[in-house]
Amino acid sequence: MEIPAAEHHRAEPWRSIFPPVFFLCALYLFLASIDLMSVAFKLAGKEFAEHLLHTTSDPLAALLIGFLSTAIVQSSSSTTSIAVGLVAAGTLPLRLAVPIIMGANIGTTVTNTIVSIGHVTRRGEFRRAFAAATVHDFFNILAVLVIFPIEMLWHPVERTALFLEKIFEGFGGIHMVSPLKAVVRPVTEGLAGVFPHTILLLIIALIALFFSLSQMVRIMRGFVFARVEGFFDRVLFRNDAAGFLLGWLLTATVQSSSATTSLVVPLAGTGVLSLRKIFPYTLGANLGTTITAILASFATGNPVAITVAFSHMVFNIMGMLIFYPGKAVPLWMARKAGDLASRSGRSAIIIIVFYACLVLVPLFYVIARVRSGG
Repeated sequence: MEIPAAEHHRAEPWRSIFPPVFFLCALYLFLASIDLMSVAFKLAGKEFAEHLLHTTSDPLAALLIGFLSTAIVQSSSSTTSIAVGLVAAGTLPLRLAVPIIMGANIGTTVTNTIVSIGHVTRRGEFRRAFAAATVHDFFNILAVLVIFPIEMLWHPVERTALFLEKIFEGFGGIHMVSPLKAVVRPVTEGLAGVFPHTILLLIIALIALFFSLSQMVRIMRGFVFARVEGFFDRVLFRNDAAGFLLGWLLTATVQSSSATTSLVVPLAGTGVLSLRKIFPYTLGANLGTTITAILASFATGNPVAITVAFSHMVFNIMGMLIFYPGKAVPLWMARKAGDLASRSGRSAIIIIVFYACLVLVPLFYVIARVRSGG
C-alpha cells in the first residue's frame, strides 16, 4: 500500500530536509554499482575475451567476437585495446579489426537494459525505461546491418581511418584521467579485494544498482520532479544539438558510455525525458566513447593503433549520418520493444530471454567455428 506523502515526510524528516544530498548519495551508489559490475565482468571474462579475439578468422566471426567480448567485459575500450594490441603485434589483420570494433559498439549496451529492469514493477515506467535503454541497441544494430556489408565490399571505414591516421601522424598523446573512475574506483576495487568471487561481486553490484535506482526514482517522482523536468527540458536537452553535445562531452570526460547512457534510463522511466530527446544524447555518447581510445593511440605513436581507434569513430559518424535523418526507425523499434516488454510479466521474461539468446547464439556459433578449425 502506498504511504501518503504527509505520513512519509513525517516518518523520514531527514530526507525531506536533505533531498539533494540524499539524491547525490544515491547517484554515487548507482555509478559505483555500474563500475562494480564492470569490474566483476572483467574478472570473470577478460581472459576469455582475449582468447575470443585471438580466434578471429573472418569478418562475420570478427563482428560476433567483438560483440561477445564487449558483452562479457562490458567495456568497448577493453575490446578496442586488445584489438589494437593484436593488430600492432601482427596477429590480427586491420581488415578484421574493423568488424570487431563494430561488434564492440553493440556489446556495450547490455548495462542499460539491466538498469531498465529496475522499473519492472511499474508498467508505465518500465515501458519508457526499456525503450530508452534499447534505443541504443537498435541504433547500433541498424548501423551494423547497413555499414557492415558495405565495409566488406568497399572498406569505407578502413579507408577513412587510414586517411585520418596520415593527417594526425606524429601527434603526441594526451593522458586523460576519468573523474568518475577516480571517485568510485577506490570503493569498487576495495570491494573486489574483500569479495574476489565474481558471482558475489555481481550480486552486490545488482543489489546496489536496484536500491540506488529505486531511491533516485523516488526522489525524482516526489521532491524534485518538477524542477528537474524543467531544467532538463529548458537547458540540457533543449534541442538535439544540446543533447548530442552533452552526451559527447559527458562520455568523453567520464570515459564510460555504459555509465552515461544508463544515467538517462531512470530519467526516461519517470517521464523527465522523452525517448525523442534521449536519442541524440545516445548518439553523442557513442561518439564520446571513441575519444579515449584515440588519445591513447596518439600516446603509443603506433600508426596501426591510431587507425584502429579512428575506425571506431568513423563507424559511429557513418551510423549517425544514416540514422539521425532516419531516426524514426530506431525510435519506432525502441517504442515497440518497450510496449511489448511492459505488456505483462510474461512478456518481460520473454524479452529478457531474447536478450540472453543474443549473447548465447553468437557464442555457440563462435565456439562451433573454433572447434571446426575455421
